[in-house]
Amino acid sequence: MRGDNVTRKAWGRRPVYVAGVAETALGEVHGQTELSMFALAAREALAEAGMTLRDVDGVFVNYMGEEGSVRVAEYLGITAPRYADSSDLGGAAFEAFVHHAMLAVSEGRCEVALIGFASRQRTRRQRRMSGEADSADLTAQFETPFGLPAPIGHYAMMAARHMHRYGTKPEHLAEVAVAARAWAQRNPKAWARDPLTIDDVLASRMISTPLRRHDCCLVTDGGAAVVVTHEGRARDAAKRAVKVLGAGESHTHWHLASMPDLTTSAGVVSAREAFGMAGITAADVDVLEPYDSFTITVLMALEDLGFCAKGEAGAFVEGGTLAPGGRLPALTSGGGLSYNHPGALGALLLVEAVRQLRGEAGDRQVDGAEIAVAHGVGGYNSTASTVVLAR
Repeated sequence: MRGDNVTRKAWGRRPVYVAGVAETALGEVHGQTELSMFALAAREALAEAGMTLRDVDGVFVNYMGEEGSVRVAEYLGITAPRYADSSDLGGAAFEAFVHHAMLAVSEGRCEVALIGFASRQRTRRQRRMSGEADSADLTAQFETPFGLPAPIGHYAMMAARHMHRYGTKPEHLAEVAVAARAWAQRNPKAWARDPLTIDDVLASRMISTPLRRHDCCLVTDGGAAVVVTHEGRARDAAKRAVKVLGAGESHTHWHLASMPDLTTSAGVVSAREAFGMAGITAADVDVLEPYDSFTITVLMALEDLGFCAKGEAGAFVEGGTLAPGGRLPALTSGGGLSYNHPGALGALLLVEAVRQLRGEAGDRQVDGAEIAVAHGVGGYNSTASTVVLAR
């Protein structure tokens, strides 16, 4: 297996696996709370791992209220876990949690880590394009008064800068949306499955120049659960466990004025750490699950993760590179643009990556997938976390 020997030599800890994954209810969810949604997904993911809630001794959650791991563990009946983490890296939190769980499990600080979240942002109508209300906050002082809508305004400025500096075209952004939709048409759980062309994307309503409606992710309910454990426990899983070869995380800014470069993300560091630990390069990746909050997010990730040089992502995606049959299968669930985006997509990226490596993706299965990368992004392209998984 590519990267396997390098991984063991590089960090010398016992192997760690993702032994179970599950989605919550998706789309518009009625008759459930976020806690009940996550509980059902957790039970399903644990069943794949051959476990129950009684086996869990590590809890890693985000977007589940204040003291998130405490509240979730109480609801699930997990008393006195040995490891708990509610770090907020936005949508990147969940790949970061795999990183944290990998370290905790490999060092014996816990044996079975439960990772994930659930959201009902669509049915609760919680998603708004607005800044923070606290007048003492720097966003309220220096961004909101000037009309910068959050988060789309931040990503629109990144896209505009990328276009100005590198000649990236709206058609290049549209390639990402079209690829995501082509995969979504093969996914019966995807929210948006109607045909989509580049012309359709370019004709859609402008939301925040240069980003149009189809450059922007969905607003849905959803979530996921992921189980991470060591080799001994993974051996008894009901389904094939996949190995965590490497992981990394980083962040660059919160306020746009503090972003070191509007065309470069923290993915440069997170991917360098993850790929280095795994002993791979971008050329070894069979399937990529990038965070697609906006089409520009994907173009920047392709560059920052090393799939192409800086400024070349537009040309790289031309001709359906990311779509079914393309040379880099990516967004294979349909992504946040067409499949589901419950405010934080990172946990669902892990679910799809695992299913691809197990050969469970049905009509969207990538033949011969051995190495998959899930790349999470959070905030205003502020945070990044990368996980390398292997069959």
